[in-house]
Amino acid sequence: MTSGVSVIVVMGVAGSGKSTIAALLAERLGWTYIDGDWLHPAANVQKMSRGVPLTDEDRWPWLRAIAASIDELRRERRCAVVACSALKRAYREILLGGRPDARLVLLEGSQETVARRLGSRDGHFMPSSLLESQFAALEAPTADERPIIVSVEDDPERIVDQILTSL
Repeated sequence: MTSGVSVIVVMGVAGSGKSTIAALLAERLGWTYIDGDWLHPAANVQKMSRGVPLTDEDRWPWLRAIAASIDELRRERRCAVVACSALKRAYREILLGGRPDARLVLLEGSQETVARRLGSRDGHFMPSSLLESQFAALEAPTADERPIIVSVEDDPERIVDQILTSL
């Protein structure tokens, strides 16, 4: 564990670098990496692939699956870094609520920067056309959520350094 932390949820809109940063952070810490996208039901992936934004009703089972994975790792006394958009506070409550050993990292960037990054990405089911809906849905974490907020403007190694320093 790092200062009493055994779970880190790396959040942000599509294209903000969640998977890259979370995987690198997990590697540096020697922790398990979970990409929330792995746990999307097929219906969600199909919907997003067609350019249709997910509703809260689409997301609840997905978020509960991620939370169940987190809890399983915690029961096994294993630490994890999880990449998940976690755009709304209600979503973060499912992932972090009742878990005092969990911390939140927000990858923050302008819509223009993230759109440019998203446009250069190959092989992902999330089309750039849904980025506007992601920014519209984003509820920035508040101080009581104890977020670590880092800019996506830096290179991944430096972003991870900033996160580790903040922990």
